[in-house]
Amino acid sequence: MDYEKEFNLLYLMEQVYSCLISVSNKLQATGDKYSEPLTSRQYMTALAILHLPENETTINNIAGKLGATKQNMTQLVNSLCKKGFAEIIPSPKDKRAVNVHLTESGLKTLTDCGVSVSIDFMADTFKAFDEEELKTLWKLLKKLYRFDGVELDGLEENVNVPNAFSEEEIKSAIDRFSSRRNTL
Repeated sequence: MDYEKEFNLLYLMEQVYSCLISVSNKLQATGDKYSEPLTSRQYMTALAILHLPENETTINNIAGKLGATKQNMTQLVNSLCKKGFAEIIPSPKDKRAVNVHLTESGLKTLTDCGVSVSIDFMADTFKAFDEEELKTLWKLLKKLYRFDGVELDGLEENVNVPNAFSEEEIKSAIDRFSSRRNTL
């Protein structure tokens, strides 16, 4: 066995892991500034709710969508409910389960935050990456996610968001994104 090579691999893995934790914390803290009045984690929770079928928005399913624990997701959902952005209703499929639904206020807030998060935060955060680098990063992160054999069931598909933007508003947002990304 080549002990030096194995030692170097272990060192690299430790550095990657510590860097991922630091990047995750930094992204969350910075994302909170862009997603007010939601936190970035509340924003992602609301998005996950919209990405699930209407009668399958259980705490477990939301947690699974985001790779989180049920306990962590319960806290996030409760915080959304306290702000009036979500509500918990009994599941018609399982009497022991509940579903989480976004309120009208929650949908409006998500839509309003979406402009800042999707346009400004993404442009600012990924300004140093070209398209190929982003594809490679996404591919590698998905590969890392499945270290335990579980595939990422993320938010790749387009979701029908109520109160969606008009075609003109979308074009304007893309212009804003492009301009911001190319001037930073």
